[in-house]
This record gives sequence, structure tokens and C-alpha cells, in this order.
Amino acid sequence: MAETREFKAEPPAGIDPLGASSEGASLYELIREDIIEGRLAANERLVVTDLARRHGTSTNPVREALQLLRGEGFVTFLPNRGARVRPIDQDFVRDIYEIGVLIEPALTRWFVSMATDEDIAELERLQGLIEENNFADTFRHSELDTAFHTVMYQRHYNRHAAELWWKHREVLRAVSRRFNFTLARRAAIIREHRELIAHVKAGNADEAAELIARHVEGSGRHVLEHMRARNAARAG
Repeated sequence: MAETREFKAEPPAGIDPLGASSEGASLYELIREDIIEGRLAANERLVVTDLARRHGTSTNPVREALQLLRGEGFVTFLPNRGARVRPIDQDFVRDIYEIGVLIEPALTRWFVSMATDEDIAELERLQGLIEENNFADTFRHSELDTAFHTVMYQRHYNRHAAELWWKHREVLRAVSRRFNFTLARRAAIIREHRELIAHVKAGNADEAAELIARHVEGSGRHVLEHMRARNAARAG
């Protein structure tokens, strides 16, 4: 098996993953990680000059990073109050995955009608790598799983929908990194991917769309269950 970080999922062609300078993109990653890990608390004010001083940079890359985080929903801007950390709570995660449940079936239905033999072969190749990894390396699984779904959405004519899918998936991926997959969720992912490939091969567009809706909802609910359990443990 190749080294974990030799594989990195990329967004669909024509979609800029960040759209920022290299320094702004780097700060975006750092600040987002601080928000997800709780080092920047919910509703905490984000002062541009303080963040620039903390990270040893000028204010422009910080502003870039905050605008990117605003676009993903991690940061809010209020008139006369500046930027603040949005609470990464259950409502936030629910809203994100419910949008996926709405748009991914449409993207999938179109893909089934257009899928080539090469597309199917690529899905099978990626699924083979997913099963070979068998969740041993969670980073590698996340990258392979993202690449699997990107195959289906990368050529869709509605680039706005494809970009929305990518951005929301990246948000959920970032949040879900804190949690392990349960055995039941692991089994469901493998089973649903196999069923999806079978539907694509058979040209069953409606069945594939229904399956992807369940798949996305299952992933979202899995994260919510972990969040509820963590909150209950903290409440003690």
C-alpha cells in the first residue's frame, strides 16, 4: 500500500479549493483547525491584528483566511462587531449534511445517465483501495472516499452545485476527523459503495439517487451521534 499522504483528493476540475494566496490558504487551515479543536471558542471575537501577531504574518492573509472561513460557515461577521467563531454544534452539522441530502441525489442521477466504462472502472479501483485500507488509516480513507464521490460529480454541468458539494464535504470532513468510525458505519459505507457501483453499472439512476441520499444522511447522523455522546460525557 502506498504511503498515506501520497494520495490526496482534489476538487472537481474548474473548482478552486480555496481561491486564496498561499499564505492566506495556510492561515485558513490553521485557524479552521483551532476552531474545530476548540482552541478558539464558540462566539470568540477574531481580531485581525491579534491573529496576524499570533501567526507572525501581515493582516492581509488573515483577512483572506477569515473570508474563506466565512464562506464555509465557520466564521460570522456582524456589523460593528467584527468576525466571531460560529459554534460548531449539532445544528451546524445537521444543516450541512441536509443540504447534501438534497443536492447529491440530483448529481448522482445525472452521473448514472452519463457514466462511461472508464468511470465505472475508476469507481471500482478506488473502492478496492478503500477496502484494502479497511479504515486502518483514517486520513487515507477520507481521501479515497472523497475521490470516489468526486468521480461522480466532477463533470456535472452545474458547476455551482458541484462546488457547493465540495465545500460542504470539506466542512464535514474537517469536523468528522475528531471521531472514529463505528463498526456499523464502516460496514454501511462498504456495502453502500458496492451497491452504488452496481446501480451505476445497471443504469439504475433513481435507485442510485435514493441510495446516495441514505448514504449522505447516514454519514451526517454518524457525526451527530458522536457529538451527542461527547456532549453528554462532558455534561457528566
